[in-house]
This record gives sequence, C-alpha cells and structure tokens, in this order.
Amino acid sequence: MSDPWQSNPAASAETERSLFGEILDWMLAPLLFVWPLSIAFTHYFANNVANYPYDQALREHVTAIARQVKLINGKPVLSLPASARALLRADETDSVYFHVLTRDGKLLAGDKGIPSPAAELWQGAIPGEIYLRDAEFNGQDLRFAYTYVAEAQAPLDRWILIEVAETTEKRTQLANKIVASVILPQFVIIPLAVMLVWFGLSRGLRPLNRLRKTIESRDPDDLSPIATRRVPEELEPLVEAFNEMMERMKKNVGAQQRFVADAAHQMRTPLTGLKTQAQFAMRESDPEALRHALRQIATGVDRAGRLVNQLLTLARTEGGEEQQQPAVVVDLARLMRESVEDWVMVAIERGIDLGFEANGEAMIEGRPFLLRELAKNLIDNALRYTPRGGHVTCRIVTNPQTIVLEVEDDGIGISEEHAELVFERFYRVDDATTEGSGLGLAIVQEIAVLHGSRASLRPNPAGKGAIARLVFTAWNPPPPPPPPPDDFSELYRQSPPIGP
Repeated sequence: MSDPWQSNPAASAETERSLFGEILDWMLAPLLFVWPLSIAFTHYFANNVANYPYDQALREHVTAIARQVKLINGKPVLSLPASARALLRADETDSVYFHVLTRDGKLLAGDKGIPSPAAELWQGAIPGEIYLRDAEFNGQDLRFAYTYVAEAQAPLDRWILIEVAETTEKRTQLANKIVASVILPQFVIIPLAVMLVWFGLSRGLRPLNRLRKTIESRDPDDLSPIATRRVPEELEPLVEAFNEMMERMKKNVGAQQRFVADAAHQMRTPLTGLKTQAQFAMRESDPEALRHALRQIATGVDRAGRLVNQLLTLARTEGGEEQQQPAVVVDLARLMRESVEDWVMVAIERGIDLGFEANGEAMIEGRPFLLRELAKNLIDNALRYTPRGGHVTCRIVTNPQTIVLEVEDDGIGISEEHAELVFERFYRVDDATTEGSGLGLAIVQEIAVLHGSRASLRPNPAGKGAIARLVFTAWNPPPPPPPPPDDFSELYRQSPPIGP
C-alpha cells in the first residue's frame, strides 16, 4: 500500500514546511527590512547633529562681521581689521568665504563670485535675523549663514547683505563618524540577536517537540488521552482537540471491534446451517425432499440477511456516519404512520390487527433514518411475539413538553425480570418460540439514547402482552420577537413613571 503523503505533491509540500523556520523568517525578515531604514534615518539625523555646531559657528561669524558695519547718513561703512579677516581664514579643513553686498550687488568687502541669495529671499526678511542656506561654488558644496543690516524703516534697496560660507568637509567627516559609531556595533549586535532568537525559539518550541515525541512513542493501540499537566497554555486547545479525536476514534474502533465480534459469533450458526442444508440437498433425489431442503436454505438466507442488516444498522448507530449528521425537526406521528403502513401487509399475512393512534403532530429534533429504524424494529418485535388473531397498536401521545411513543401488543408478554435484559445484544427470553437474533431492541435502545431518551418494555397492564414505551423531548418553535411600539405614546405607556 502506497503512502498517501508521498503520492500527493501538495501534502508533501506541506510537510516540508518548518514551524521553526517560518517563525524565524517572520522575525528576521522585518529586521532585515528595518535595518536599511535605520541606516537612512541614522544618516539623516547624523547630518543634522553634525550641522548644528558648525551652523552655530557660522552664525557667530556673521554676527561679528555685522557689528563692524556702520550706517552713517544711510551709507555703509565697514571697519574689518586684518586680524579678523585672518581669523576667518584660519580653518585648516574647510575653506571659508564671506562678502558684504548692497542691494544692487555692489561688493563692499570680502570674496568675489560667491553666489548671492535669490531676489525672493530678500522679500520678507527681517534685518538682524540670521538665515541659513546651501549653495554650490567652484564645484564645492557650501553652507551659508547670512543676515541683513538696515536702518529702521529703511527701504529694501538700502539694505546691506552679510554672508559667511564654508565648505562641508568637517560636517561630512563628523556625520560619517556618528553613522559609523551607530552602524558598526550593529554588525555585532544583529548576528548576536539572530543567535539569541534562534536559541529562544529552540527553547520555546521544546514543549512542542516533547509533545511530538510523546505522540510518537505511544503504542498503535493506545487511544488514551494525553495529559495536559505539563502542556503550555497555547498548546492546550491542540491537545484537547487531539484527545477529543482520540475519544471519537476509540468509540469508532470499539464499535468496529464489537461489530466484527458479533458478526463472527452470530454468522457462524446460520452459515453452518446453510452448509448442512446444501449438503443434504445434494444427496437427495426425492423432489419433495429436495424442495423442502431448498426452502430451508431460503429461510436460512433470509435469516442471515436480516441478521447482517441488523448488525450493520447497529454499527451505524453506535459510531457511524448517522451520528455525525445534524438533527432536524421531524414529525414523529407522520413518520410512525408511514412505518405502520409499510408493515400492514406483513401484519395481514400473519393475521394480526395492526393499528395506529395519534392526537396531532408530534414534532421532535432527530435523525429521520434512525427514527425509521427504531419504528421498524419496534413494530417487527411486536409482530413476532404476537400470535395470529392478536392486536398491535402504535400510539403517539403529544404533550406540551414531551412526545410519548408506545407500541402495545397482546402477545406472549414479558416478565419483570426480563424487561431490562431484552435491550442487551443477542438476549432473548427463554420461552421465546419465534425466530430472531436478539438485536432489534438493542438497536432501539441505541437510537433512543442518541435522541436523549430511554426505551422501556413492561407487561401490558390491560392484560396479556407488553408495551414498549419511549419519551422524547417535544420541539417548540422559538417565540417571535416583540413588535416595536407603534408610536411615542405607546413607548411612553410602556416606560416606568419618573419621579414620585
């Protein structure tokens, strides 16, 4: 027999998936996605941090130059000593530039050719405020700090622009150092984190591996539940579901074992009788004796067929597919009436008066197939133990909360001591003179228990015979929801009064 997992590519692909690997992927994949983002954010903030001290130095240079600009009768006068100019040029890493310009672009002091701010930057500016901007000069990136000097209420064309610029080499070096100080440790931290995650997952999945080993080490015939004492909280639903499945499997296996045992035990005698009758018929030359033997064989075949059907019905009732079918609302009175109609011709052939009584609908929740089997076995049992000329009455009594099913006969009856034993398998009363397997009432009891009831058989209080009785819970439709109030006056009448 081939392995279904090997023959199913989809199933084989499913078995190759590792829970450990999948959890690890879901934990590390976001980390690998976030890492480049962290580098980008680190670089951005490193530039901001690196710019801050150098921008502050540029502001101080601009402020120092602005102090040296005087406006006399509206004309600018700049007194910048050589020592101050030398101080601006003292940077060994970056190049520093400055210039002082009028509104029309006239250079008062400083370096020529430095790009001036666009005309729109003059609009809305406030004299004395220091502004920052970036520009390019001679293929170098420059960082500018600039301000405007003007008398109060002076027109825009009489403003003086003071700018100081420097290249960004020191800023770049500082930003790279900050980025390196943050990123380089991550090359150690991230592999360490991966190892710790790997170790943590290995430890965290240990209960799952222990559960797997527990299941693998069980004997094939061990269907006992798994203890949940040491099972983690997350695995308890899985273990409980597994235990429920094992319980259902145990029930099904028990039903199959009982079916095999019952079939092996009960079929041995009919088959032996059939073989004996067949051997007898083979030796007979008298036509009448041969016909008699063939009739015995036909009777034995009917008996064996009925026994097989009852065994199959019992197996389906105990743990088969019928228990898994959802219950539906059934009119037991109608179902019983149809079952009685199916047995009318059999009752007429046996000379028995078969009747049915009901006082209306009898709605219950159940499985129609099993209820028909229950009715069939009750009627068959009553007809078998009722002599010719007797009476069998099937009765349905409907009450508000219960539905009572009774099958009454005036046959050979039953004693109190046998009334409970007849519902066991293959049990037949000692003085029974009819043929049977002793499974009919056992099937009835199994179906009754499945529908929340119990079958009983007691002597007929009216005289001879017996009464089989079952009580089912009546099904009542749920009440309709109350209608909404028609208007606010109705709502007010239903509301309790407020106040004394």
